[in-house]
Amino acid sequence: MSRSIYVTSVEGNSGKSTVALGLVDTLSHRVQRVGVFRPVARSREERDYVLEVLLGHDGVNLDYDDCIGVGYDEVHADQEAALAVIVERFKAIERRSDAVVIVGSDYTDVASPTELSFNARVAANLGAPVVLVLGGRLSGASGGRGLAESGPRSADDVRRVAEVAVAELEHEHAQLLSVIINRADAALTDPITAAVQAVAPEALVSVIPEDPYLIAPTVASVIAACDGEFLRGDEALLGREVLGVVVAGMSMENVLPRLTEGAVVLVPGDRSEVLLAVLMAHESETFPSVAAVILYGGFETPASVQSLVDGLDPALPIIRSGAGTYDLVLRVMEARGRLAADSQRKYDTALALWEAHVDHDALLARLDVTRSEVVTPLMFEFELLERARGDRKHIVLPEGDDDRVLRAASTLLRRGVVDLTILGEESEVRARAAELGLDLSSATVTSTREEELRHRFAEEYVRVRAHKGVSYETARDVVTDVSYFGTMMVHLGLADGMVSGAAHTTAHTIRPSFEIIKTDPGVSVVSSVFLMCLADRVLVYGDCAVIPDPTSEQLADIAISSAATAQQFAIEPRIAMLSYSTGESGSGDDVEKVRAATKLVRERRPDLLIEGPIQYDAAAEPSVAATKMPDSEVAGRATVFVFPDLNTGNNTYKAVQRSAGAVAIGPVLQGLRKPVNDLSRGALVSDIVNTVAITAIQAQRTPPPPTTPISTLGGTGDAVPAGESEEA
Repeated sequence: MSRSIYVTSVEGNSGKSTVALGLVDTLSHRVQRVGVFRPVARSREERDYVLEVLLGHDGVNLDYDDCIGVGYDEVHADQEAALAVIVERFKAIERRSDAVVIVGSDYTDVASPTELSFNARVAANLGAPVVLVLGGRLSGASGGRGLAESGPRSADDVRRVAEVAVAELEHEHAQLLSVIINRADAALTDPITAAVQAVAPEALVSVIPEDPYLIAPTVASVIAACDGEFLRGDEALLGREVLGVVVAGMSMENVLPRLTEGAVVLVPGDRSEVLLAVLMAHESETFPSVAAVILYGGFETPASVQSLVDGLDPALPIIRSGAGTYDLVLRVMEARGRLAADSQRKYDTALALWEAHVDHDALLARLDVTRSEVVTPLMFEFELLERARGDRKHIVLPEGDDDRVLRAASTLLRRGVVDLTILGEESEVRARAAELGLDLSSATVTSTREEELRHRFAEEYVRVRAHKGVSYETARDVVTDVSYFGTMMVHLGLADGMVSGAAHTTAHTIRPSFEIIKTDPGVSVVSSVFLMCLADRVLVYGDCAVIPDPTSEQLADIAISSAATAQQFAIEPRIAMLSYSTGESGSGDDVEKVRAATKLVRERRPDLLIEGPIQYDAAAEPSVAATKMPDSEVAGRATVFVFPDLNTGNNTYKAVQRSAGAVAIGPVLQGLRKPVNDLSRGALVSDIVNTVAITAIQAQRTPPPPTTPISTLGGTGDAVPAGESEEA
């Protein structure tokens, strides 16, 4: 049965998109197929940005054109006919979805009971309860748009708007489920909640405070607003939020004190000395980091000055506009901040505000949305973040010079998943983060040449590697390497785990952990697994990244470690020891190795469900298992697949990833006393976020009790196993 929810407002610029995104995100963690629908589109020619944001969410798989009801002209021409078309097109989306988020119209951008009346009729005809979004800001001359600020509404102001809106919904027989007051003054949360609850006593009332970054336009939006031409700079910085405007029409010494963080600086095209001063100030640690420079007035930059700018090669975006001062200021001030899927900070901010201020579990309970028994990749990734957030750990990220790492760090911090230390020179890391529009204020940034830590780590490295005759002087050099420095932080308890590898090889990332952290008691080798997120479940594949040709003893260790990893991520371990034959049907050295490993696991851990040797189809497919191993508790239901060698494991996980469209999370290293995990050098920001969450969850575990290791092979952790895979 499909569940639908209708998001509407009584006015424009209330922030419906933030609420709609929060609902889509929440629903995608509960059900397999989330639909979105826009009953009235702003334009048939221009794509609706709210709909595009929602369709860009990982949990939504629908075509844009299918998700639109009618255009404005059709509503104005004949409301009844338009309503019939909306219902028909919505039903088509409903049939393809487990839950649908419907985003009401907003075609006037002004308060309009008539518009709300039509939205209420649509909601009633679609049978969808309403989430009413009220704006927490006054509508000023600019409509509350862009950089022009409008003041907060008082509790009485909000109450009066709520009274009008609730009455209109009741008149059209729409069911009110929740009222969310968005962009409110944080200091007025309690009185606003009480005032609205008095108007709608049965509704779930939430208040989301104003966030300046969420409503700020990006540099790209400012360029579009002023018909500007991008001249030079780092295009990655065009997504930075613009927090203010500085008109630099005065002399250089008067401009510099007026620069503010995140401002766009408007420089007359004939004031070359001001342009150069702003570029130098942006690079200086003693001045704020501005968002962009706009050269205006239609003046050409002299060739000598252009040559000087080219030599400086500034990352700061430089834009040209032919507009005059007054016209340009108006255009920039009217640039509108919009939630966009390609603005990671806005996206993260919107979801963080939703998670912090809306009781989404209570909302879904009222909607009667129960959690699906199917586990989709998105559901699993959400559970990773939730579990990491539930017992917050401290993770070190050694690669502070990589933009992907900084973007992932911003997401993790904004969503409250972990605490972070980023390695790098603090001025450089924070300057780059500011340029990218990222908030890393709550992260610790540490240089590997910080003398106190360098001395402490060198002394500890000498102690740990005493059997290798390492001198203090050598150790001082070794520990300045980011991987060794980060590993030493984990070893000494200054961090709970480390994630690296976005810009370094697997060997560079994990060798220090073999030397310093070493293996868990009772585990002879470090191995790895991939968490394979299929369309409806999550499987564990090991080892696909570290040990090229494991012995029987090592295979047993891999199986036991993989089962423990599965349990950490709420996957019931049923272990399949894979081979090219099933049961007693085959023979040969490779089969005997797997058979011996299976026996060792049963002796060491009789509590684990394990079957081997077994072929993949018999392990994964119930119909095949019914023929080949009908009495097995594992066959046809395996969740942990242990491959006989690296060649088989690495190729199989990639084949499943590419052919079945599975999401492969990993490699997740296992067997170390403290968690260290490696990234692919092609890792996306989302991969880094997931790996950090996994590492934090690993750090939450209680260390297992010591057991007698079956071998000491690799137990000293002196080297990475020969031939280990270098990529994920």
